[in-house]
Amino acid sequence: MAYDLEEQEQIDTLKAWWKQYGNLVTWLLIAALSSFAAWTAWNTYQRNQAAQASTLYEEVQRAVGLKDNAKVQGATAALVDKYSGTAYATMAALAAAKSAFDNNDLKVAKTQLTWAIDHAHTKEFKALAKLRLTSILLDEKNFDEAAKVLAGDFPAAFEADVMDKKADVFVAQNKIKEARDMYKNALDKMGDKHAGRQLVQIKLDAIGGAAEVKAAASSEKK
Repeated sequence: MAYDLEEQEQIDTLKAWWKQYGNLVTWLLIAALSSFAAWTAWNTYQRNQAAQASTLYEEVQRAVGLKDNAKVQGATAALVDKYSGTAYATMAALAAAKSAFDNNDLKVAKTQLTWAIDHAHTKEFKALAKLRLTSILLDEKNFDEAAKVLAGDFPAAFEADVMDKKADVFVAQNKIKEARDMYKNALDKMGDKHAGRQLVQIKLDAIGGAAEVKAAASSEKK
């Protein structure tokens, strides 16, 4: 096929450009396609991992329902070993910690909660694990360690519960004034419908919080 002069010049220009940049374009294209293929494969892998982890988590839940702590721990160990990168692993660790606690195995409960704190996919899961671990440390009278666990930032939804738990630590350390202030802060953060509000009020009253409020009110009237 014959080309006119202008077309031939365009073809020559294209050939020259391709000779200079063709390899680069090819490799960039290959890199882009490879990245897309890797992304697609990763998403497929993640879906498969989640599906398989979900099946194991169902086993954990069934064992919890049967109150079979040995099976709970075994299924959780298998899930964490194979699918630690999924949210199901964290949820299983939390369930296994409660199962162990209910069976008075505080060592295993702490191990599961510590794992959840270190590997949780969300701040909410991590916060929940910290609160539960603090309760165990308080039972063990390990007050300094409990205070350390409660240090740092927590999601806003957990602030009141963290304050409540910090106040519990202060009570255990016989720091009553600090405990009163922290219980009051917790109540201020809690809405009227918060499930723990009544319990916090009871604890505050038990350490003289109610009497302190009455005294303050009486002083204002004068």
